[in-house]
Amino acid sequence: MTESKKILVTGANGLLGQKVTELFAHETSHELILTDLHDHAFESRGFDYFPMDITKKEEVKEAVKKYDPKYIINTAAYTNVDGCETDRELSWKVNVDAVKHFIIASRINSSKIIHISTDYVFDGKSGNYSEGSKPNPLSYYGKSKLAAENALLTSGVDCAIVRTMILYGKGKDLRPNFAIWLLQMLSEKNKVTIVDDQFGMPTIVDDLAWGIVKIADLNKSGMYHICGSEYCNRYEFAVKLAGIFGLNENLIMPIKTSDLNQAAARPMNSSFILLKAETDLGLKPLNVTEGLNLLKVQLGL
Repeated sequence: MTESKKILVTGANGLLGQKVTELFAHETSHELILTDLHDHAFESRGFDYFPMDITKKEEVKEAVKKYDPKYIINTAAYTNVDGCETDRELSWKVNVDAVKHFIIASRINSSKIIHISTDYVFDGKSGNYSEGSKPNPLSYYGKSKLAAENALLTSGVDCAIVRTMILYGKGKDLRPNFAIWLLQMLSEKNKVTIVDDQFGMPTIVDDLAWGIVKIADLNKSGMYHICGSEYCNRYEFAVKLAGIFGLNENLIMPIKTSDLNQAAARPMNSSFILLKAETDLGLKPLNVTEGLNLLKVQLGL
């Protein structure tokens, strides 16, 4: 792509924000502007960075007016599923109101919004969800993410929505994602209990970020499901991780979701059909073994 495009990345300190920035940085035609709540996690690499609270409408409007981005890639979210259940006000502010602020701001200069959503918009009773499947969220997190999707789709602004699930990978100064937490626990020879009745498609962050880059480069709009290519339960994922990293799988104990007494209900099978992303974007997501082997290389292990 030859045309230079300004891209505003929110949540730039997060796992996905860092990886999206890394991939876009390889494309010299883009000018990246990064924002998050706090100081940024990147060494100085020529990026414009400013702290912003996306729940404050005027801050969002002023930033979009000042930087005039072609794309707003919103990787920021409140993703603590149980936390959303107990702190609904904050969940709604970050996951819904902030998106509405971007919708209002994008009308100033016709910015396109690329927004990240979740498999938790589905109830997980059937699996094999396509982009056209009917959502039915079980948790307040899922309800807030669905509300953001609906706000975008009914707003009339140019947008793309990317649903994903079970995101893992390497980043800087992050709270551990599922795979990194498992690695830490097993490396320290701690026993872990992992559910064997929640099924999904674990996604290494590189695949999701690559899909977002393709959506921007090809100027695609609408809904996309992007995740890993292999269907498994959390326990099976943990056992594969132990094998690939040479750790003791006997430390991993299977349990049922009902044993956890979590505040929020989870979808038990939220698998996606990936045909649209594969066809439109040329995406070939990694399976669990490939994803974990890539993570092993990235970690230098």
